[in-house]
Amino acid sequence: MTGSGRPPAAAPRRVHLVAGILERDGALLLVASRYPNHPQPLWNLPGGRQRDGELLEEALRREFREETGLAIEVRGLRYVSESYDRATGTHFLCAVFDVRSEGRPRAIEGDAHAVAVDWVPREALAARLTVAVVREPLLANLADGERRYFAFADAGVTIEFADDA
Repeated sequence: MTGSGRPPAAAPRRVHLVAGILERDGALLLVASRYPNHPQPLWNLPGGRQRDGELLEEALRREFREETGLAIEVRGLRYVSESYDRATGTHFLCAVFDVRSEGRPRAIEGDAHAVAVDWVPREALAARLTVAVVREPLLANLADGERRYFAFADAGVTIEFADDA
């Protein structure tokens, strides 16, 4: 209990994410990922959560390999986006990088999380990316590379990770 008679507030949960923009011939590589609290996979840029002791570029290389089978070259930071999920008290911070790879992406067989990969033309991104905190920063940055920071006080979506249970 605190001096006010209330139990102390739980420390906010912080999740660091990385994602990569891999573009070829006017199409971006996207990954469909399953989450326990969503009936259909959600499309996103390849990437995921940073692990303890892992630098952002290391996390991005690992996530790309795990989700697409690709080895990548990280070219530079494109933008940063943060959001707050009020339902769970989780603060997400996502660093999005430009990447390059010559390989052919593929969905990794037997992966319960990343279930598909697809090249999506720029003009089809808005329809494919249904989560606003993913879609809006990406589209704004693609339209005007000058904007490099995006913030959402309310994420508007709750993501449960299978390994959180």
